[in-house]
Amino acid sequence: MENGQLEVVGAAIAAIGTITAAVGSTPFWWLSEQAKYNLNLWGNLLQGTGNALEANGQGEISLEKIGNEIQAVGNSTIVAGLLLLEEGDAQTRLTISGNLMQALGGAAALGDELKDDSNIGEVYSIVGNIMQIIGNSMQALGDGYDLRAEELEEATGTDNGSDEDNNKGEVLNVFGSWIQAGGSVLSFIGQVIEEEEE
Repeated sequence: MENGQLEVVGAAIAAIGTITAAVGSTPFWWLSEQAKYNLNLWGNLLQGTGNALEANGQGEISLEKIGNEIQAVGNSTIVAGLLLLEEGDAQTRLTISGNLMQALGGAAALGDELKDDSNIGEVYSIVGNIMQIIGNSMQALGDGYDLRAEELEEATGTDNGSDEDNNKGEVLNVFGSWIQAGGSVLSFIGQVIEEEEE
């Protein structure tokens, strides 16, 4: 498989992963907690795989390649937290770190894409990356509110005052997940357009 095709396949897998994780983050009444967990786990596994394939397809060292590698590490951090730790402070901290790494990776890749905005595919990729950075940052902030609510609950022995933080965290997580998913789809479209033009 050629490098350009590898990047397209990676972008497609990453987009599927972000949508899967976004569904898992959304409080649909018909989804059990186990189903949400599984969707988040598989979504992050797919995102990490897609980002790694994109990085592999880039060939030489560039900010975009490094950015995709950092994003893959961010997804792997979230997956490690989901698989190795029980729900609680440590898992939430790993999720925050993973989302911040994904945002950092997106920013690095964006730096490379801003150098060349000569075709419409690059424009899609730039907008998609900006959306992913915003989405990941919102998710990290949402998890920060959740962590604060958990710490308040432990300190006081009650959940007074933590409901507001929980609600803020959930809203930020849901919107952040879907913004990231939309950005990932735009990046995929941009990758397809770039491949067709080459």
